[in-house]
Amino acid sequence: MLITLPAESQKSAHIRIALNGEHVDVSFAPYKTLLEILREDLSHTGTKHGCELGECGACAVLLEGKPVLSCLVLGVECDSRNILTVEGLGLEGHLHPLQDAFADLGAAQCGYCTPAILVTAKSLLDEHPQATRDQIRAALSGVLCRCTGYLQIFEAVEAAMVKIAEQNAAAK
Repeated sequence: MLITLPAESQKSAHIRIALNGEHVDVSFAPYKTLLEILREDLSHTGTKHGCELGECGACAVLLEGKPVLSCLVLGVECDSRNILTVEGLGLEGHLHPLQDAFADLGAAQCGYCTPAILVTAKSLLDEHPQATRDQIRAALSGVLCRCTGYLQIFEAVEAAMVKIAEQNAAAK
């Protein structure tokens, strides 16, 4: 049996985005979410499918430097915008201090929520380089982790904060 989609759903949308610092042109069905475009059309699978209802936070990416749930953002809303996924955290073949701290302190258990936590923590530390434990807790509250009690995650963000401050001081 051949199923024919309505003509409207067959049309293609086209956007140009800055994905992890690189300009990318992408065409997709206009009903697709940013999550679907990242994973299915651009092969950036670090961003995870979770609940697809905006409740678990596993799909978080940075849109213009701010965390968003990519399952709730339509791709057509992202034209000419900057998007950062976990694949774009490291620079020049080096891990971001957050990634190093998560590995060193065992903050990633199964790893499913880790990409979303990493980009969300990056946004927090970009805005608040000396974030308090309460600020870290509040910033990460939208990303559910079923494997940890969050303590190692908070400690890893704090360790990364120290490392980033040291790197910034050495660069001056």
